[in-house]
Amino acid sequence: MTSTPLTATTLRAALDAQTRHALQCGALKPIETVLTHLDEGGVRFAVRQVSSLARKEMARRTEVSQGNAPAAPRRNPFLPCEDDLCVGALTPTHLALLNKYNVIDDHLLIVTRRFVPQEALLDRDDFAALLVALRGFDALGFYNGGEAAGASQPHKHLQAVPLPLDARGPAVPMEVLWPSAQKENGLSCVPNLPFAHAFATLDLLQGSADDAARNAWQTYRALLDAVGIGAIDIDGLAHQRAPYNLLVTRRWMLMVPRAQERVDGISINALGFAGSLFVRDAQQCDTLAQIGPMTALARVASAS
Repeated sequence: MTSTPLTATTLRAALDAQTRHALQCGALKPIETVLTHLDEGGVRFAVRQVSSLARKEMARRTEVSQGNAPAAPRRNPFLPCEDDLCVGALTPTHLALLNKYNVIDDHLLIVTRRFVPQEALLDRDDFAALLVALRGFDALGFYNGGEAAGASQPHKHLQAVPLPLDARGPAVPMEVLWPSAQKENGLSCVPNLPFAHAFATLDLLQGSADDAARNAWQTYRALLDAVGIGAIDIDGLAHQRAPYNLLVTRRWMLMVPRAQERVDGISINALGFAGSLFVRDAQQCDTLAQIGPMTALARVASAS
């Protein structure tokens, strides 16, 4: 990893080069999926069947079944990070890593250099790092605020995936609902979303990088207030009072407070609220079809 921070101009080339290297040396292990579509609430959801989720679930059950054995300390994969997966420094405070088991190509993890809890509120440094990615290529940034929101690692990390999420429809499937957004006090709600949320439009390509990061951070704090997620001080650091998902593009920001991590065994993270869902096998796909993807989102989100 070079000591020179990446920029919006250099990120794409660095990402491509590191991906080629990581594939060649075997550090990056892409996961093949089968894509299907489910329609509900005016949205065509992209549903990917991922075999690795079944393996992860089996490993989790094995750990539970061996509950009498001493638990091994949980390793933090970000400290130290795997060199072969490190794209480079985005800012003095954040690194860009390849997602080792990626389902979507060019899936970036935006990770704090030092340990910060995932439940800590995002700050301007977090958004400054995210903005390098969003200005580097058209992407969806997202954050899983806590285990109930789909976070699998306790070390603070945002994520970014290239757009479109599904080549057969809008760049973000849920965007078909945005034209109906109703603005109030500078923020908006989307009438056809059957769960608590707050939505805002913005332009993160306008102005300087510092101004854009400040604008994104201020919008984020306003959305937190709008959905009633306050802050609590833990050891001098502001933490969230409740779990939530955050989605950010160059054009808009959406926040959804969460009540639980899964529905009928199906895990849902922030990408679900973009219209992109993941299941481990055909049985889960059938279950999701019976529930309805929008209904599933409503069941894991806080009530509106």
